[in-house]
Amino acid sequence: MTPRTTPPFRADHVGSLLRPAELHQAREDFAKGTIGADELRAVEDEAIRGAVELQRSAGLQSATDGEFRRASWHMDFIYQLRGIGKSDEKLHVKFHNAAGDIEFSPAGLRVHDKVDVDGVIFGQHFEYLKSIVDARITPKQTIPSPSMVYYRGGRAAVSESVYPDLEEFYDDLAKAYAKEIAGLASLGCTYLQLDDTSLAYLNDPEQRALVARMGGDPDKQHVRNIRTMNAALADRPAGLTVTTHLCRGNFRSSWVAQGGYDFVADALFNELNVDGYFLEFDDERSGGFEPLRFVPKGKYVVLGLVTTKRGELESVDSLRRRIDEAAKYVDLDQLCLSPQCGFSSTEEGNDLTQDQQKAKLERIVETAAQVWG
Repeated sequence: MTPRTTPPFRADHVGSLLRPAELHQAREDFAKGTIGADELRAVEDEAIRGAVELQRSAGLQSATDGEFRRASWHMDFIYQLRGIGKSDEKLHVKFHNAAGDIEFSPAGLRVHDKVDVDGVIFGQHFEYLKSIVDARITPKQTIPSPSMVYYRGGRAAVSESVYPDLEEFYDDLAKAYAKEIAGLASLGCTYLQLDDTSLAYLNDPEQRALVARMGGDPDKQHVRNIRTMNAALADRPAGLTVTTHLCRGNFRSSWVAQGGYDFVADALFNELNVDGYFLEFDDERSGGFEPLRFVPKGKYVVLGLVTTKRGELESVDSLRRRIDEAAKYVDLDQLCLSPQCGFSSTEEGNDLTQDQQKAKLERIVETAAQVWG
């Protein structure tokens, strides 16, 4: 086994990082109107420099901006798509943790016009990230997958006067994403991650029942989502590595769905045209490694064995044992290691400290070096 010089890397991470206190304060000040956009951006810039240094010093070969300019991993992007806006209705999502449940009620979305994209969403974010990494670090851009647009509201969120045929909506969505992907590549992006909770959620029978209530086909929604993602990626530029990250919810150390990858595994691994998969495997909610038997040669699985929901540090030995278990179903050379999700999918962040976050990133690098050299 050898280290990898192209993504996904043997030691990698999903994307979001805990926001430092000064960034939280700056966002509060901006919301109150006591500082302006330029002052907020200066605080963000400095915080992102710190995030890049954290990743570099931990030994990672790629770096994100920690998603520090976003409040949410996905909605900040989706609302910038042309034809999509905030809905007056709130979404009602119930997250779970060991202490009980958390109700999360973000604004919904409404597809009110033809979907398209103007410019490159997060393009300036990526350009700043690219400008501050050194030659040893690959800048990684994360965006929500197109699946998230439909999964956040279903048929009711897509105007029937604009899209009487839902297939036209999916076609326009894929075309918009294709423009976005080409635009990011033109700015020098070589490592793109499409974050997609839907393909993990749909393993949960309760989530499939929700899809049915929203007017979708619970048995085929994952296949429809994969087709849209493939259409968006059909003409992706040469030299662009694309991965996807699947998780079952990540908000203030809580989760939404549960169940192994069995329901989607065959289509996920054999039909979705990405180079690698960041998969959540940090506890029993994620099921076993058996679905990895469907992974074909030439694709990589980044095992999310290190939890971001708790601060306790996993041992090298326990991680190595779990990697060995996964290698019973897919070649060890096709495996990498990462946290199971981001540390801060929304600006609130998970329930662990900055020092615990750093220790987990370092432990991933340490373990990967022992396993793959």
